[in-house]
Amino acid sequence: MKIMQTTTIAALPAGSASVKNLPVNLFGSVMGIAGLALAWRGAAHLFGSSTLIADGVGILSLLVFAVLAVGYLSKLAAFPDAVKAEFSHPVASNFFGTIAIAVLLLSSVVAPWSEQLQKLVWTVGSVATLVLGYVVVSRVLQGNITPANVVPAWLIPGVASLDIAVTGGAWGHEMNMIALGIGTAIAIVFYVMIFSRLVHGDALPAGMLPSLMVMIAPFEVGFLAYVNVTQHVDMFAAMLFYFGLFMFLVLAPRVFRRSVPFGPAWWAISFPIAALVNAAIKYAAVADSAGVVLLAGVLLAFLTVTIAALLVRTLYSLYTGKLLAG
Repeated sequence: MKIMQTTTIAALPAGSASVKNLPVNLFGSVMGIAGLALAWRGAAHLFGSSTLIADGVGILSLLVFAVLAVGYLSKLAAFPDAVKAEFSHPVASNFFGTIAIAVLLLSSVVAPWSEQLQKLVWTVGSVATLVLGYVVVSRVLQGNITPANVVPAWLIPGVASLDIAVTGGAWGHEMNMIALGIGTAIAIVFYVMIFSRLVHGDALPAGMLPSLMVMIAPFEVGFLAYVNVTQHVDMFAAMLFYFGLFMFLVLAPRVFRRSVPFGPAWWAISFPIAALVNAAIKYAAVADSAGVVLLAGVLLAFLTVTIAALLVRTLYSLYTGKLLAG
């Protein structure tokens, strides 16, 4: 554990095209696609769009999760040391949070089809998220963290607890409150640490720049969690939404550059933007403002195009063998 904490950012062992090189951060694609499905479900109420769009995207998210789950379980069975190395890596280990969050989001995807299935999937995701959060905080408190490893990806498992409150119903009130408390506190602490590192430390490597978009997640996911628990949008919720939007506008020019190479890490932008879109749709539904409704529509269109582009690039990378080349 000590070795994991003092290791600087470095690439994981490379190899030939193999499931051994299937990166755990690819589960971020499930988060983004599921988030898109939930956004289109909200759009059906706000804009009157067909629910078939949301259902189709939701089914796609389930299929992608199934494929990745089989692939990663195969990696675990055939190359356990590779999975152990990934889980011990000071940066890559944070992306295991994408699995737990993906399960939580899928519980909301299946909600209209089966309430019992929703509760079961949500429970599994909630337990996994809290366990992972415990592991992450325990590691951090051991000390001797290399400053270069304090990166935006920390927010993925650290703030994942908020997604429990985002996806949980009234039947899980106490779990929602536990998750809201843990996620909020960790978000504040980690955000300050990461912000300080970005200001005072070396610039992030080009391949890690997409993860900067994770910096908007605590505010937009926080908005969704707060609104879901309180069942209303108030001034505090609006403040969370607008600051998240502000950070998106600040970070977008740094992330969306031709000089940033494409890779699985690009999926890190999908869920934060999806959270922003879902928050915009929820806020637009209660705000007496045509401008906010227009903003929600523009962001939804942007998210849809972004997810489509990421899917095409990822499939092409898989076809050419680059995705699993290590």
